[in-house]
Amino acid sequence: MKIGIGNDHSALELKAEIVEFLKEKGHEVVDYGTNSSESCDYPIYGEKVARAVAAGEVEQGILICGTGLGISLAANKVKGIRAAVCSEPFTAKMARAHNNCNILAFGARVVGAELAKMIVETWLETEFQGGRHERRVNMIMAIEEKEQ
Repeated sequence: MKIGIGNDHSALELKAEIVEFLKEKGHEVVDYGTNSSESCDYPIYGEKVARAVAAGEVEQGILICGTGLGISLAANKVKGIRAAVCSEPFTAKMARAHNNCNILAFGARVVGAELAKMIVETWLETEFQGGRHERRVNMIMAIEEKEQ
């Protein structure tokens, strides 16, 4: 799978571990930055990854900032994106199974590397269940259409 990853300055070390983990699992990773420890604005990187996912340049996205919140909020402003902040594997599983989330976000100041890997693995291995959940995802997307 081709996965886009983005982060702010707070998540440099964790991003490196997640990139290595993804590559070990056989995934292709596209790094949208940042690769600097200088303070930066997380919305830039949330938008970059979200636009790549929406355009089909990558199949899924992973975003990491201090909490995962700010960067996911930016990503969710892009049409077609459903980014979920997950701090443990169960939420990651439900984000895919019920919400068909195409971007996973988490916080470098919230989860450690091993827990982050468990979250990523669970999210990537979970399939969207469809059925009643598809109807609800379509309802979410319809709200987005009203804003255009």
